[in-house]
Amino acid sequence: MASSTGTKSASQLTPAMRQYQDAKQSHSDAILFFRMGDFYEMFYEDALTASRILEITLTSRSKDSAGNPIPMCGVPHHASAAYINKLVKRGYRVAICEQISVTQQVGKQSTSKTPLPRKVVRVVTPGTLTDVDYLDAKEKTFIASLYVQSGNQPQADKKGADKEVLYGISLVDLSTGEFTASEFTGDSGRQSILDELSILAPKEIIQSDGFAITEHLPELSSLQTQFTKIDARLFNGDHAHSLLCEHLQIASLYGSSLHGHPAAISACGALVHYLANTQKVELNHLRNISFQMHVDHVMIDSTTFRHLEILSSTDGDKKRSLLAELDSTSTPMGARLLRSWLQRPLNKKELIQNRLDAVEELAFLTMERLKLKDVLSSVHDLERLTARIVLGSAGPRDLVALSRSIRMIPKIREILKECKSPLLISLLAELDELKDVLETIERTLVDEPPLSIRDGGAIRGGFNRELDDCRSLTSNAKDSISAMETEEKKRTGISSLKIRYNRVFGYFIEVSKKNLHLVPDDYHRKQTIANGERFITPELKEHENKALTAEERSLELESILFENLKTTTSRESTRIQQSARAIAALDVLRSLSDVATTLNYTKPYIHEEFALDITEGRHPVVERHAPDSFVPNDVSFDENSQQLLIITGPNMGGKSTFLRQTALITLLAHIGSFVPAKHSKIPIIDKLFARVGASDSITTGQSTFMLEMQETARILKTASSRSLVLLDEIGRGTATFDGLSLAWAVAEHLATDSLARPKTMFATHYHELTDLAEAIPTIANFHVLAREWNDEIIFLRRIEPGRSDRSYGIQVARLAGLPFETLKRAKEILTGLETDELSRGARPSFADTTPNSNTQPGLFQSTPVGQQALERIRRTNLDGLTPLEALTLLAEIKDEITDAD
Repeated sequence: MASSTGTKSASQLTPAMRQYQDAKQSHSDAILFFRMGDFYEMFYEDALTASRILEITLTSRSKDSAGNPIPMCGVPHHASAAYINKLVKRGYRVAICEQISVTQQVGKQSTSKTPLPRKVVRVVTPGTLTDVDYLDAKEKTFIASLYVQSGNQPQADKKGADKEVLYGISLVDLSTGEFTASEFTGDSGRQSILDELSILAPKEIIQSDGFAITEHLPELSSLQTQFTKIDARLFNGDHAHSLLCEHLQIASLYGSSLHGHPAAISACGALVHYLANTQKVELNHLRNISFQMHVDHVMIDSTTFRHLEILSSTDGDKKRSLLAELDSTSTPMGARLLRSWLQRPLNKKELIQNRLDAVEELAFLTMERLKLKDVLSSVHDLERLTARIVLGSAGPRDLVALSRSIRMIPKIREILKECKSPLLISLLAELDELKDVLETIERTLVDEPPLSIRDGGAIRGGFNRELDDCRSLTSNAKDSISAMETEEKKRTGISSLKIRYNRVFGYFIEVSKKNLHLVPDDYHRKQTIANGERFITPELKEHENKALTAEERSLELESILFENLKTTTSRESTRIQQSARAIAALDVLRSLSDVATTLNYTKPYIHEEFALDITEGRHPVVERHAPDSFVPNDVSFDENSQQLLIITGPNMGGKSTFLRQTALITLLAHIGSFVPAKHSKIPIIDKLFARVGASDSITTGQSTFMLEMQETARILKTASSRSLVLLDEIGRGTATFDGLSLAWAVAEHLATDSLARPKTMFATHYHELTDLAEAIPTIANFHVLAREWNDEIIFLRRIEPGRSDRSYGIQVARLAGLPFETLKRAKEILTGLETDELSRGARPSFADTTPNSNTQPGLFQSTPVGQQALERIRRTNLDGLTPLEALTLLAEIKDEITDAD
């Protein structure tokens, strides 16, 4: 311990406090939960911090060398999970230091009277929290490792510095055993890393202490995550390679998917070391590392995820998201997998088609689908159960839940035995019935075990002879005591004699005062009480030793046998995980088929050409929550005449909904789901971009317009002819002519670029853009139908070919509740602008609008010459003029006005 804590010297410390000091020195960066009997105790600075955050009483224990009390606080061990979770959620690390039994084998008892040794058995961090009570069952909890590698250390402030950079990333969900890795290069790789971390939202990111990740990638600072620095040497390529080989129990990575990806190997190796160092166990459930190529999935950036409201609405409501509409899963595993499918849509036709065929077959198997749903509802979270077993935190009920879930596997196979689709057949083949695991658990544990192994009674009778003998001694104690009590009453003649027990004095014979003269000589006084005396006899003492020793040994044996069961089961974690993944996939496919049949979705036709056609498409979320009936719409793209669609029409008319529903239908098809449309023909896309809606970043000082331009720049640089691009109101954040110019140039680029002409939907209020359709044959105009009646706007929500020449902004403002006088003035200004905006060098001059005027002046102020001409006409008696005089006057006025211009 640091001298600033005022601790005693080693010779002055008690044995327990010496153990505390040793553990704290090894984990100085964590709050140490030190096991003392039924409590976890904290001392010194840890106690000060924990008492404040956990709102628990701060006390003291003895004194330090300076005579000052040592701060101390504690929490009950049985309720520690809640306290640990609270500290971890605040960003602290918690090291759990337990008492370790010296008895390691059945049949051997500890006779040592010295304090039990203690050691740190686990370090809990934000990314390694696995307690299911504090995790969202439907979301994964990732910890990430990020490594940046280049020939020279990259400099973020130099243009082109990222060109040679390799980005390696590995992600682990410790609670389920998912382990993935990826590697990216250059500028595009940099953005891919940012998107990956933004979408998957890891709770903790580990990095080399020799390189400031947040300086190279400042965008990461906005993530709500914990950054942890570890020794840079752990990212060394040779060290990481060696460690991974040892962990995976292979000789070389040559045959693995990681081979040839040095940055990914470094990230994975460092992460495995970190997890092994914090969890202190063999990570058997992390033996399957999946290297994911970015080209294996449709690329969707974080902006698109946010704008399309895939996982939650823009205001954070998860119930009004695409995921919520699709999620009819019965298991937490299925819910998490569905989320993953949406985060990483497929872009391979065969894989997509296999999912669609499986959904179609299940949709027609109504009875089988209902039976499957019922059986799956009895399956527990196998992934997280397995992780808890491997990490050593599982209790008896977790193992029983595992066995009950395994019992459902044969039923699943029986229900789907007649299925013909390739994917369903493949998933059924992956279902391992795990008969040996099931038999071992059921032979070892009772059907309804206690919550904790320390409570006793978890191991089935007949499983272990020594345990049965100990239990027999313990259970027969009452009978023995009763027999002994009867014998003592008879021997002494004391009819009121009682044999009792309490935790302080153990067993004793209680005799009342009036019978003390009958007490025999072999009774030894133990305690005097108000109404008599308590005694002990050699025979009773022997019985006490046997009974208490048997009970203690019984609990010790149960603990050892249960640890052996967890170890045995842990060795089969790979097999359990394989079945868990298959069950999760079956659950998602069943959920998608339920949604398809319930919501009238149809099977999309998937192809690899350019054309995209959707007939009577619907927005999967809006149609379920809209107060009025949803109006479906068609959309069609082809390479020659409708590659870019310019969509005009009023606000609130449905342009943004139309854009989003096209993207979501395309996305649904790529995860293998049926879609909300009458018919659909969906091409394989490589990237999906959606720039719909305004956003800004106050923390980085970036305006809405700046972000809009940055997002648009990325689209123009990275979109290909296989991409789908949705742009809404580009250019609205700046001056009108600037915005119009930018929107025009962006649309023109997307329609004419020789390298990439993506399918593009371009919604705008710049009606001038509709002229592009006349100049560029691949551009087509569409508009949202609206009708005006009695100065009111009626939204028809229909998308039709052709252009719109009005945006009905004033009518929409009326619906929003603007004051009548403001709306009236706006109409006057609009009328003037529409007739005179481009006169006088495009510089309209507004009339004086002084609020105190009794009458509203005209919109445009007349010129001085005009005022003189008007005054001359007023002074002239027109009735007295001859026709020739009138013509002469008119010519003179015209000449005056012309000369003034």
